[in-house]
Amino acid sequence: MESLLDLLDKHGNLTIEEMSTMLGRDAAEIAAEIDEYKNAGIIVGNKLIINWQKTAREFVTALIEVKVTPKFGRGFDEIAERFYQYEQVKSVYLMSGGYDIALIIEGKTLTEVALFVSQKLAPMDTVISTATHFVLKKYKEDGMLLEIPHKDERQVISF
Repeated sequence: MESLLDLLDKHGNLTIEEMSTMLGRDAAEIAAEIDEYKNAGIIVGNKLIINWQKTAREFVTALIEVKVTPKFGRGFDEIAERFYQYEQVKSVYLMSGGYDIALIIEGKTLTEVALFVSQKLAPMDTVISTATHFVLKKYKEDGMLLEIPHKDERQVISF
């Protein structure tokens, strides 16, 4: 049976009554459980996914890998906190591999992203190096397909 959290993750826009029917549980029980999850910090938001590529809004998304030197006793958390203070930063991840932290940022232009990296990130005393990758097209985001897969309409001809 699907759990409430799985249902919310896949279909966050359902009403309490719809979830109650799908899970075969009382609506008041579901509402109380959702409140518990919110109070515990398990549910931290309610986000719709918008395919901005289908709108007139123009912006650039970049993935920036950052190699840092953590401070003794403070680790990576303090550095991540400094990064996520900027409004351009949409996501911050502690990573394994060649770089320590990955940032997803958005800017209006390539130049704006480049200036963010050169003027905000690179000068930080804990930043050793960065590698910036620009997103050219999004196919899937947060588990949701942004494009309907193209159907192959070629006909098979046999001899």
